[in-house]
Amino acid sequence: MTEEKFQQQGKEDSDVAAELGEPRLYRVLLHNDHFTTMEFVIEVLEKIFHKTASEATSIMLAVHKTGVGVCGVYPFEIAETRVRLVETFARKVGFPLLCTMEEV
Repeated sequence: MTEEKFQQQGKEDSDVAAELGEPRLYRVLLHNDHFTTMEFVIEVLEKIFHKTASEATSIMLAVHKTGVGVCGVYPFEIAETRVRLVETFARKVGFPLLCTMEEV
């Protein structure tokens, strides 16, 4: 491959990468309510978000004290799936736990 063709190929590759870009990221949030137990919030964080007991406790306390806690930051499809998993799990056991997502 000649130098000129090599440079052109590199330019085309970078154009494609620029078009694709990085995926948009979304914060997944848990919101405080007066019914969902702290223990259940910790369970959700450990099972759905794969947090350690210590991480889950810290996030749960943020939810409790400030009204909202960040569970993680994910691409859209993963964030959306986690929100649905939380809400399905919570409703199954009778808690109104609210989980949302917002673009970073």
